[in-house]
Amino acid sequence: MSKVIRVTVWNEFRHEKHADHPASKIYPNGMHEAIASHLRKQPDMDVRTATLDEPEHGLTDEMLANTDVMTWWGHMAHGEVSDSVVEKVVARVLDGMGLIPMHSGHFSKVFKRLMGTTCNLKWREAAEKERLWVIDPSHPIADGLGEYFELPETEMYGERFDIPQPDELVFISWFQGGEVFRSGCCWHRGRGKVFYFRPGHESYPIYKDANVLKVIENAVRWAAPPNTAHPTFGNVKPLEKL
Repeated sequence: MSKVIRVTVWNEFRHEKHADHPASKIYPNGMHEAIASHLRKQPDMDVRTATLDEPEHGLTDEMLANTDVMTWWGHMAHGEVSDSVVEKVVARVLDGMGLIPMHSGHFSKVFKRLMGTTCNLKWREAAEKERLWVIDPSHPIADGLGEYFELPETEMYGERFDIPQPDELVFISWFQGGEVFRSGCCWHRGRGKVFYFRPGHESYPIYKDANVLKVIENAVRWAAPPNTAHPTFGNVKPLEKL
């Protein structure tokens, strides 16, 4: 029997609380619950949620120690995430926890800390069509997808995306206005894996799209830590007689 992946779905959970914001109607229980409800249907996943306004942003030492993969969505309150929690999350990634920042999570403290760049980009909100091309069909994150899939209304993100060269690139997006964007990027950081996934603007029902949810599901399995040895650092005794 395969190991159960312990997943924490983290969400800023601010837009959805404003009655005059579209997110309050699209995601009345929060974007985190839309994502978590899909992942809970997977027999190999044990799923919990955490949000910004909980004590320690819901990311206590115990919660982090019992998380194999974390998804991350933030937008309007990146600066409210405490630096001490950011450092703990980064440390867990380096120790093997998978991280899946999504959409405006590109500007999160955690992602920028792991990338070491500004993570800036072009953007435009004009309800335009997005076509996500699968450019690495052999990659496990693309499992079950066709050559491409489309989202009828999205916020545009455009290049240049100021990130380090991805170790693996799974998706490239084309937008109705003409821009393109690296929408599915993989990196290794320490023992951990990071997958940035672009779709997820809060004003559109992106996290109700079957293809988007399939990508997140696949990414959780890809990012789950393998059962491998921890590396040894520092002064060591020789394995052979000197």
